[in-house]
Amino acid sequence: MSTFRPSLAIEQHRQPLLAILRAVIAAPTFSYADLYQLLRQHLKVTSEGRRFFAKDELIAAYRAFTASGDLPPFDPAVLERLRLKPVRTTSGVTVITVLTKPFPCPGECIFCPNDVRMPKSYLRDEPGAQRAALNSFDPYLQTYTRLRALHNMGHPTDKIELIVLGGTWSFYPESYQIWFIKRLFDALHDFGRGIDRTEEVRALLESDSLAQFKPSAELPDRAVHGAQLERTYNQLVTALYAAEMQRSREQAAQVQAGILPRTPITEYATWQELEAAHRENESAPCRCVGLVVETRPDHISTDEVLRIRRLGCTKVQIGFQSLDDQILRLNKRGHTVAATRRAVRLLRAAGFKIHAHWMPNLYGATPESDRADYQRLFSDPDFCPDELKIYPCSLIESAELMQHYQRGNWQPYSTETLIALLADCMRATPEYCRLTRIIRDIPSTDIVAGNKLTNLRELVEMHLAERGERSRDIRAREIRGEPVATESLQLDELRYQTSIGQEYFLQFITAERRIAGFLRLCLPDQALQPLHPELESAAIIREVHIYGQALGIGQEVAGKAQHSGLGTRLIERAAQIARQSGYTRLAVISAVGTRAYYRSRGFADGQLYQVRSL
Repeated sequence: MSTFRPSLAIEQHRQPLLAILRAVIAAPTFSYADLYQLLRQHLKVTSEGRRFFAKDELIAAYRAFTASGDLPPFDPAVLERLRLKPVRTTSGVTVITVLTKPFPCPGECIFCPNDVRMPKSYLRDEPGAQRAALNSFDPYLQTYTRLRALHNMGHPTDKIELIVLGGTWSFYPESYQIWFIKRLFDALHDFGRGIDRTEEVRALLESDSLAQFKPSAELPDRAVHGAQLERTYNQLVTALYAAEMQRSREQAAQVQAGILPRTPITEYATWQELEAAHRENESAPCRCVGLVVETRPDHISTDEVLRIRRLGCTKVQIGFQSLDDQILRLNKRGHTVAATRRAVRLLRAAGFKIHAHWMPNLYGATPESDRADYQRLFSDPDFCPDELKIYPCSLIESAELMQHYQRGNWQPYSTETLIALLADCMRATPEYCRLTRIIRDIPSTDIVAGNKLTNLRELVEMHLAERGERSRDIRAREIRGEPVATESLQLDELRYQTSIGQEYFLQFITAERRIAGFLRLCLPDQALQPLHPELESAAIIREVHIYGQALGIGQEVAGKAQHSGLGTRLIERAAQIARQSGYTRLAVISAVGTRAYYRSRGFADGQLYQVRSL
């Protein structure tokens, strides 16, 4: 038997905890109501009185008592019954979102918030932004504390998708970018090994007042006000953080020259150090299976997409906002539709997943023009995004749009108009696209005018259901936690034209077209010059994704889509299509943590891609 002993806090409440957990183990169809009744019967008695045990306490006790031998061996199905917010990992991976520090932005969009405590376009009151501020925008602290919280809520933490948001990623100094990404991997590795360096990092931040951003309580009084706009976000951020920015540059230069020793908060790392972290992550307990950054179309070039790829990125969030040059100009977006076309072409040619942002109700738009604009997203081969966030324009006090609102030149759509418009957008969304969001997660207290309904997607889906319709997008069709018999799934193939060639969307679906897994295969026009030598004569797998509750690496559970062989079957079908189409090689834009998976399926390592001979 293991020599493991539960913590003192768990031991103090051993009997009620064991009673609750034994009942949960004995009832495979246990419901939330059943758990509530159990918690009422077995209360936690403390010096402050009696209360319910929290779910994270039950999860910690379950892990402890299975490890100590007081309960039968650990069973993922039991943990699933205890898990908090299971929807966080029912898309197959555990997602962690981090924010970069406040920094000047090349855009001057009139709809964009100007909160100088945050990176451009984000607000202090947004949940992810609050977590970032509490952790001084430090990448290690943001990642580690989120991993710990997810673990305590019962979620698996071995397959992580990292999403890096904040301003325009491509505008940050390269040295900062390399350091930021490396520190994300450092947090994954430390957490996986059970090492916690968060207090060390916090102490360094506290001891060096200029080391990183710690927005003070005074900053709200110095925020940008859209109605007056005496100083822009960039001007204020540059003035407020000038000392920190200069200090960061000097420290990085002195560390690089060997003058100063490096600390965990020194914003400097080398490509070689990052690549070493990548190699470590290939077999780490806590692996990165997706890395996402956010940028603008006018900051995408051939060199940029290859540099982002070298960082380990697999997906790019990119702000289309509109496909109408007049609307872009009125809203001071700072780029044209031609820039968006070029950016998408380059990203797709490099194999990236394309996660677009689109905004209805911009200044100068109408519901009719928005409908036409949305149709272009998928009817024009130059676009066809894989994922999409729809952000209806809301008025924030710090945005320049306030001036147009006060003059009566811009008004938000009514709720009825917005729901009808979004319903039409959902109808026009093809099966290969995932509608990630249809509102921005902005607290209603920050919205001067515009949608404040947090359940807008639900209302739109109800609108469709009342007419006997439903969205066909991926998110609406995910099997999530539903049991699935893999032998009952059928392989469906959808083909469409893009700006660089043919695209295949291969999906395993149920009879009701619920989706259990998919693969995105790009067949580039072979007359085009590949962006990288490893893509010569190669079809490109841009994404393989299996849905259902995220399972641990190598873990299998009956009735779950993950680890049931669907991914391998999709890859083999992609190889067959590529071979029949005249390609001699099959490349994959693999994440660092999935390299071993693809090696076991015949792919060999390259510099930026893994490639399999056909």
